[in-house]
Amino acid sequence: MENMKPESLMMSHGFKPELSEGSVKPPIFLTSTFVFKTAEEGKAFFELAYGLRTKDQNEELGLIYSRINNPNLEILEDRLCLWDKAEDCAVFQSGMSAISTVLLEFLKPGDLLLYSRPVYGGTDHFISHVLKELHIDSIGFSPEQTKEEIIALIKQSGKEQKLSMIYMETPSNPTGELIDIEMCREIADTFSNPDKKVYVATDNTYMGPLWSSPLSFGADIVIYSATKYIGGHSDLIAGAVLGNAEVMHRIKVLRTFLGNMPSPHTCWLLLRSLETLKVRMEQQAKNAQEVASFLESHDKISRVYYLDSIPETSRSYAIYKKQYTSPGAMISFEIKGTEKDAFVFLNKLKLIKLAVSLGSTESLIQHPASMTHIGIDPEERKKIGITEGLIRLSIGIENYEDVIMDIKNALEG
Repeated sequence: MENMKPESLMMSHGFKPELSEGSVKPPIFLTSTFVFKTAEEGKAFFELAYGLRTKDQNEELGLIYSRINNPNLEILEDRLCLWDKAEDCAVFQSGMSAISTVLLEFLKPGDLLLYSRPVYGGTDHFISHVLKELHIDSIGFSPEQTKEEIIALIKQSGKEQKLSMIYMETPSNPTGELIDIEMCREIADTFSNPDKKVYVATDNTYMGPLWSSPLSFGADIVIYSATKYIGGHSDLIAGAVLGNAEVMHRIKVLRTFLGNMPSPHTCWLLLRSLETLKVRMEQQAKNAQEVASFLESHDKISRVYYLDSIPETSRSYAIYKKQYTSPGAMISFEIKGTEKDAFVFLNKLKLIKLAVSLGSTESLIQHPASMTHIGIDPEERKKIGITEGLIRLSIGIENYEDVIMDIKNALEG
């Protein structure tokens, strides 16, 4: 089975039916604690869980307590590794808990974080407010800036020796701007030294684990809001982080003490969702291409943000073709007019649901400036392209003709 594709292995990888009464699917392990065979075994398990020693060859962390590990959690993490070809994975209670745990583990007071803008509003708030209160400095850079310009930006800060992480969201939320992951790896290596490595973390939520593989382009850490495409049904909240064994060991140890892992039931739901991940995402991408084409031709739309809409002569187009295998299923577009005009359009929709989140089976639409990104300074919002007329649309698996008809009626009705 080693050569099988991930979509095939999602049905069975990491689960042995003979250990669960022959059940074809993993049962939900609703238990708080697990019995040790011996006291020596219990000691060995805790040494690994607390990071007191590294694993011996072929040694695995045994089951201890569901705050630390659980069969549903472990099977889920094993299967998620297949998509990103990662050595290890940690799943969390939410996307924000995944993001915050990564940032807290690799940054300490006095450090410098370099991050791309725009990013998800919750991430922006955590960087701008929570990290600031912890005396962790940050510098934002734009997708238009070159490698040389970003390096100069870091040096001008006077804190180049304190740079500890480059964090990016690509495509960005909500404008779909692209960041060259390989370029960020090169920048990180420029400021790394034998005593201190600068890590590269990528939020890949917009593309899910199907359309992009950040680890293959030099990222150390890939982050998902698993609520989105991985969950895909708007019925759970979760996050995921993937990377090599060394990085993930650090993240999992901190997760143990923050206690922000998901419940067995949430893990079980995610295992169910992984079985249909590929077919869902492929249909969503097909639908999105049709919807984007319609929006580009409508006279009440001034601009469409979609990967297939990127001009072939632009720098972003080269990044798109290098890093992604699909244009995805996220579309943002500008309605001509003001916030009032945007609200009139949103209030007229019948099929598409007015709600935040993305990547689900149903199409979801929202107004970033007054919703997910409302916490960003208004002037800063304008600078990063989040205007009063900007609408973010996540395409679902409905018939695309019905989605287009709903948008058309709302625009023209």
